[in-house]
Amino acid sequence: MSNKKIVLICGNPDIESFTGSVLDTYEAAAIQNGHEVSRFNLSEMKFDPILHKGYKEIQPLEPDLVKLQDAIRMCDHLVIAYPNWWTTMPALLKGLFDRFWLPGFAFNFNKKTKRVESHLKGKTGRVFILSGSHSPFKTWWKYGDFTNEIQYGILEFAGIKTKVSAYGPCERAENACRTKWMKEIAKLGAAGK
Repeated sequence: MSNKKIVLICGNPDIESFTGSVLDTYEAAAIQNGHEVSRFNLSEMKFDPILHKGYKEIQPLEPDLVKLQDAIRMCDHLVIAYPNWWTTMPALLKGLFDRFWLPGFAFNFNKKTKRVESHLKGKTGRVFILSGSHSPFKTWWKYGDFTNEIQYGILEFAGIKTKVSAYGPCERAENACRTKWMKEIAKLGAAGK
């Protein structure tokens, strides 16, 4: 197994959450196994989450967004963890993607071929989605696939081959269940997957 450059994004605005613990576990296992890890906590980043004029005007990126773009350009593997709020990601995480997942960085639209050119091909991704009160299956059964947006609409759109791991219900999970989840997460971190 070769060592990887891994970027972690904690997509919960509250770092002192189960989401933060999931990334702590992944990060510790990755570092212990020789991977190079850069971590970005949404709660600590300074940026305006609103793309005020859409793509009609260039909205300058704040330093934290430039740093994140640079880290993702250099990484082999991108890991994102967030809570499932109303069958989607928290608004601040969506705002992060609105601001920095831009043409020229993640993709381009080729006007001649009318096709998308993905700029982040060759990278892999893992997304941890944490459901508070429902199991991931129950959420999927009632409301449909809540992983499409992040997996296909954002990451794979830019060329990142992505796997999703969903856990829940986190609010009612017994310690034995959480311990099992953390062992799975640590194994993924150790392997850089």
